[in-house]
Order: sequence, then C-alpha cells, then structure tokens
Amino acid sequence: METSLLIDNTPRSAVGGETFARRHPTDDRLITTIAAATVADARAAADSASRAFAAWSRTGPTERRRILLRAADLVEEKVGEFVSTMALEVGASELWSRFNVGLTANLLREAAGLATQIQGETIPTDKPGTLSMTIRQPVGVILSIAPWNGPVVLAARALAYPLVCGNTVVFRASETSPRTHALLVEILHAAGLPAGALNLITTAPSEAPEVIDALIAHPAIRRINFTGSTRVGRIIAQKAAFHLKRCLLELGGKSPLVILKDADLDDAARAAVFGSFLYQGQICMSTERIVVDTSIADEIAGKIVEQVRALPIGDPAQSPSCVIGPMAFRESGARINTLIEDALAKGAKMLVGGKADGAAMPATVLDHVTAEMAIYDSETFGPITVIIRARDAADAVRIANDTAYGLSASVFSRDVTHAIDVAMQLQSGSCHINGATVQNEAQAPFGGTKDSGYGRFDGRAVVDEFTELKWLTIEPSNQPYPF
Repeated sequence: METSLLIDNTPRSAVGGETFARRHPTDDRLITTIAAATVADARAAADSASRAFAAWSRTGPTERRRILLRAADLVEEKVGEFVSTMALEVGASELWSRFNVGLTANLLREAAGLATQIQGETIPTDKPGTLSMTIRQPVGVILSIAPWNGPVVLAARALAYPLVCGNTVVFRASETSPRTHALLVEILHAAGLPAGALNLITTAPSEAPEVIDALIAHPAIRRINFTGSTRVGRIIAQKAAFHLKRCLLELGGKSPLVILKDADLDDAARAAVFGSFLYQGQICMSTERIVVDTSIADEIAGKIVEQVRALPIGDPAQSPSCVIGPMAFRESGARINTLIEDALAKGAKMLVGGKADGAAMPATVLDHVTAEMAIYDSETFGPITVIIRARDAADAVRIANDTAYGLSASVFSRDVTHAIDVAMQLQSGSCHINGATVQNEAQAPFGGTKDSGYGRFDGRAVVDEFTELKWLTIEPSNQPYPF
C-alpha cells in the first residue's frame, strides 16, 4: 500500500519526494510506503486550510450535515477495505475493525446532528433598549492528531467535530496507520468537503517533532486536539501554551475494574476479559487493573483464567476471527517483559499466559500485584492485566485512585446504590456500573482527568471545544454617555 499527502483534495508527494516505510512488527515485511511531509508541506497544508476557512465557516448547517451523513454511509460501504487495511497496518481483528467502523458511522451521524445545535443564549441586561446575547463562532484552522490504535473512530472524532462547527482541519495522520487514516479522509472528500477544508499530512517519525512544531506555531492554527500518550501530550500542551493556543488532550490510562464482594462474578469476569484483551489491550480504556475484594479474589481469578485460556490467538491478516493478535510494535514485548519480571520478583503470580516474544504475546494475567511493583501503575498497553486485592470497598477506591491516570473505570455490584457511591469517588472521566471499562457512544462526552488529559470529545461538549464564545449586544445608537 502507498499513501500520499492530501492538500486541496489532491494527492501529492512530499517536497523532495521523501518516503518512509511501515513494516509488520513480527516478520518485518513492508506494509505501507508513506509520504514523509516536510515543514514546507505542513505550512502548505495550513495555508490551504486557512484559505478554505472563509467559505467553509459560512456554509450552512444543512450542507455540513449532508456531507457528514453521506460520509457515514460511505464508511459503512467500505467496511471490507477498512478490515483488510487495519489487519495489515495495526494487527486489528475483524471484530475490532468492524467495531471501529460502526462507531465511526454513528459518530459521523451524531456530529451531523450537531450542525443545528451550535447555539448561544440571550443575557439579561440593565441597559434600556439593548439586546444582549452570546453567539458561538468557528475558531479557524484546527490541528488534529489521532493515534493508530482506534484509527477510524479516533480520527473521525478529531475531524468531524471541528468540521461541523465550521472550522477547517489539518490532520496529521499516524505513521503506524497511514492508509487507514487516508481512507477516512478520502471518504470525507468524496462526501463533498470542499478543497482545503480537510488536509492530510504524514510525517516520518524522525521528522515529526519539527513538522508538528511548525504547525502549532503557524498563525492560522488556532486549536489543537491530540489523542495519544501522556508524554507526548504534555509536550504538545507546553508548546501550545507558548503560542496561547487551546488544546483538547485525550491521553493515557490505567483503567480499574472494581469488583465488590456482592458482585455477580460471572458477569464481572466477562467484562474484565473483554475490557482487558479487546485489541490486545491496546486501547486507552483497557482494563489494566482488576481491583477485587479479597474475599472473592480466588473465585473471580479462576473464572477469568478459564475465559482467557479460551481466547483464540493468531494473525488477523490470516485469521480475521482471532481475538489476540500481534501488538503494533516489536519493542512492546521487551517493555512488558521487564514489567512482568519485576512483578514476579516481588511476589506476583502468573495465572495464565506468558512473556512476549517481540510483538507476539499471549493473553496474560498476574495476581497478587502490589504497589511496590512497577506494573501496578505503569500503563502496559498490551495483552496483560493484573489483579489487585482490596480489603473492602474503601480500600478498593483507594487502590483505583492510586494512579496518575483518570480516564475510564467500572464498578460491579448487585447493590446499585452502593455502586453509585463508589463510582462517584473514583477519579475518572467516565465510570460504568456493571459494564466494561471499554465503552464509547458518540452522544456521551469522553475524556479524562489527571494525567489522562483534559477536554471532552463526543456529545454536545465538543461545541465548546471547537467554537469561540462571543458576547454580542445590539444597542440604541443615541444612548446617553456620562461624558
């Protein structure tokens, strides 16, 4: 596969014709040849989006809605291409790919519905004969940076919401999933986006910092949305702050699933396995900590192990129905093995699974994990989860909150009133009672607290992220002044 830059709705090579390669993490075969944008390409994309903003920001809500609805239909029509592309680029199973496509179609339709919901309000005023109100206006050009792990839905939210609010977008696609991201951009162009409203650039990893710096500094770029690691998110936030540009950041996670002693253990085990091992645990909301009341810990551990042993392993490009495929990066294995070795040396027990061999790793569960172990609060981002035993509900809350992250969480209990009380104490942007930590609905606001970032995607919350609030008054010109 090959990808080009897309500027003014036209494919083009990078200045100088530079490219780089995306290779398979297990056998190193070539997957995608990618155009490597330069700073000049990035500036050209921002300039194009700036020119397009004048017309696109004045486009009526019906036209914006029509384009996004058409894009939703096209995404569904191309589900097969998304499945095959994601299997090759990011090792996604057919389940995860179709899940992405379904969520994306829903998101595009939800975003389309926001076209007529971008509203202000009237404000009471003491000035006679004056009408005082607020209005919401498009910001300008948005820099959107999306990751590889949920490449369709996470890209769609980074593009559709700014666009429906009347902004134009420069989209820096992931070097890990460039063809998947390009396919979504091509769909939005085919749906009717005018030239320059959405421009795509890809960068070689070695050149990414310089190119992104140039985009953040570009005068036309007014806001940045980024989904990715906390380490990179912190760098982007610092650079954006220097230029007084607002960010929306959805970053890392260490999501806890809290199982109270009165929970239905079969249901809790199914949610724990799903949340831990969907897409090899490479989801920001993945269940990385199963916090269990010690009185039921042995029983729930046995149920989890039984289900994990039944998970099919394979290469999604060859076995689309497998659940556990290779991780996206060969180096992930060594990183996770270091965490496993540290935990075992300090008293943890491996219940099922084993160490990684490069990007290949079986679904793995460690029990008796404690705060002295690095894996207790380090994001693993792989097919491994841990069981941490709590004395009671209060101790479970303490453990769940004992992390720098605060993205998603869940609580299992038959006593819903008690579960709500626990959920309200958890420091997370979302919490699900008797449900998995991995959940997404386009109409619900999603984002984190603490080192998981700030701002919210999805739902009506995005209107604030991608518009400016202006105070407007209409006054009698002959009003008196004190001098």
